[in-house]
Amino acid sequence: MLRIVLTSILVDDQDKAEAFYTDVLGFRKKQDFPAGGARWLTVVTPGAENGTELLLEPMGYDFARTYQKALYDAGIPCTTFASEDVQAEYDRLKARGVVFRAEPTRVEGMPTIAVFEDTCGNLVQIFEAS
Repeated sequence: MLRIVLTSILVDDQDKAEAFYTDVLGFRKKQDFPAGGARWLTVVTPGAENGTELLLEPMGYDFARTYQKALYDAGIPCTTFASEDVQAEYDRLKARGVVFRAEPTRVEGMPTIAVFEDTCGNLVQIFEAS
């Protein structure tokens, strides 16, 4: 059976992304080394250091910027994170200055969700999962 061990998110500035994803969101840096003029920079969930890594991937191509901007302008999150309590996570992140598109919302038949801006050109959704 296949399993996801690495996924990526395009960022416009790796230093800014590292600060946001670690200092603000609370992920832990796992890998950071030079790679082709940029950095191979990954973060993981604290306490799950051997779990799925999120690669903070620099945009090396114009089409990547176009893709990222199109998603952002359309209001489409590029990735989703889970939280056991979206309202508590919203309150915690809002207090840290994170910009949300809306307060946590529950859509019938779906978990509670919220969408925030990651300061690196992306929208990220969080949903409630136990």
